[in-house]
Amino acid sequence: MADLLKWFRRAESQQDAPESRGLENPAVSLGDAEAWAETFQGELSAAAGETVNRETALSVPAIWAAVNVHSSTIASLPLHVYRRNGEDRELLKNSPIYRMLHTNPNKRWTSYRWRKYMMLSVLLDGRSYNWIDRPQPGNVRGIWPLNPQAVTPRWNQARGEVEYRYQPDHGPAVTYNEANIIDIPWMLQPDGVDHVRPLSKLKRAIGLSIALERYATTFFESGGVPPLALEGPIKSGAAAQRASEDIMQRLLRRRNKNVLVLPEGHTLKQVGFNPEQAQSNEARRFQIEEVARVYDIPPVFLQDLTHGTFSNTEQQDLHFVKHSLTQWITTIEQEVNLKLFPNGGNRFAEFSVEGLLRGDFQTRMSGYATAIQNAINTPNEVRRRENMPPKEGGDDLHLQKNMSQLDLLGQNQGGPGN
Repeated sequence: MADLLKWFRRAESQQDAPESRGLENPAVSLGDAEAWAETFQGELSAAAGETVNRETALSVPAIWAAVNVHSSTIASLPLHVYRRNGEDRELLKNSPIYRMLHTNPNKRWTSYRWRKYMMLSVLLDGRSYNWIDRPQPGNVRGIWPLNPQAVTPRWNQARGEVEYRYQPDHGPAVTYNEANIIDIPWMLQPDGVDHVRPLSKLKRAIGLSIALERYATTFFESGGVPPLALEGPIKSGAAAQRASEDIMQRLLRRRNKNVLVLPEGHTLKQVGFNPEQAQSNEARRFQIEEVARVYDIPPVFLQDLTHGTFSNTEQQDLHFVKHSLTQWITTIEQEVNLKLFPNGGNRFAEFSVEGLLRGDFQTRMSGYATAIQNAINTPNEVRRRENMPPKEGGDDLHLQKNMSQLDLLGQNQGGPGN
């Protein structure tokens, strides 16, 4: 296997050779060493006896909640484009790039839908690719998301950059250069080209979650009865089969009847564990915490309030913004700025996270009062944050003493010498 993987890596580096596609999935390159390892070693199928892929992973409620809260939050954040003017910055609402990032990146996708698809691709497939439709330098016509399972990144030695080969479901393959692809990986391999597939690396934890869900389903499908052993005068295999089916039918039909009548001379003995004895509830709760670790998200966002209290829930909310979202926000901002504004000009894109950091009403009002009384913010700046119209005279800074305007403070005190 090691020699086979080395051979495929050497084949991948030969850029002039035509690239073959996988037999099972035409979008998977034959030079994808990790995909071959999964095929021959059965990595995705060796997780607690369960197949782990994008579809089965989403059947786990904790993973569904984790990827949904991450992707939906990133998608709902305002994404603006600014121009630097010295120490200040100007919001470019009339810029075509602003409309693409904030409203619709192309004629078919809304910005919310595009960014949610981007994050789902990263969190499930490990990488997101978006093609910049740039008919000529400096002119961006649209941004189009690509199916991450149909893209193969590879190093072009002659050009000294990564190129992306895209094989759509219909039509010929297309190769894009690095400058026209917005590339958001979860984690890159040491070569800086390939990426880590989270569902592959975390297959055991995800497979255990799937197995626990399946066990609970099977238990209740059997009427909530643990495995039993029937003892009695059974003289043949056929008789044992009939007795087993008869007992099972009686168990499933008993409903509210708590008395089960057995044939004379037969007894039932429990040979398995019920969910409480097997600690399946505790195991399933622990798997929620495992998923929270995988996606770096507080368990309260997975609707697990076991350790959530009135006092720490808001702190977990701030933790989610500061430590979970910030890494993705920074990654997206830097990649978008690098590819859309490649010349390092004075334009840049930036997310607005103020809404997520607002806190409860009392905390916000207390913070606003402190900011206004100490000449940090003007009243109108605070009103804009609360989506309220400005007031006349609200653009001046104030100090706490008599709430006087800062530039009139000396006159109110009588001026020098008075």
